[in-house]
Amino acid sequence: MKKIIALFLMISTIFSCSLDEGPSFYTEILPVEEVQMPQEFVLGEIYTITLSYYKPTGCHVFNDIYYKSELNERTVAIINTVYEGENCSQEPTLEEVSFNFIVNSNGSYIFKFWQGKDENGDDIYYIVEIPVIEEEVPIGE
Repeated sequence: MKKIIALFLMISTIFSCSLDEGPSFYTEILPVEEVQMPQEFVLGEIYTITLSYYKPTGCHVFNDIYYKSELNERTVAIINTVYEGENCSQEPTLEEVSFNFIVNSNGSYIFKFWQGKDENGDDIYYIVEIPVIEEEVPIGE
């Protein structure tokens, strides 16, 4: 009998919990305002690329960096999680995030940093081409 009561209590507890009680949220892609990166890369090196963006409200929380790689072209944007129904500040703040980039290919890299949409709804990009140089190794080493 005790097992039946315990099972009944466990089942009623499971069904009495609502999954809708948690915070409501969604993700939003935000434009990159400014980029800090070198003017050239050395093959085989790792570089930190720093992005600045405006977080529109206190309900916006950094989630990830959108990063799409296609041959030597990289498309980059900021992803925030936006929590709905929260009492958040409505003051925009400038934030910085960064990622490490490993140079593993010759030629140049083309970075397309997403900066929003124009009046026609087309994506706008800040495009930077960074040449890759091979570091010269002194003879005899």
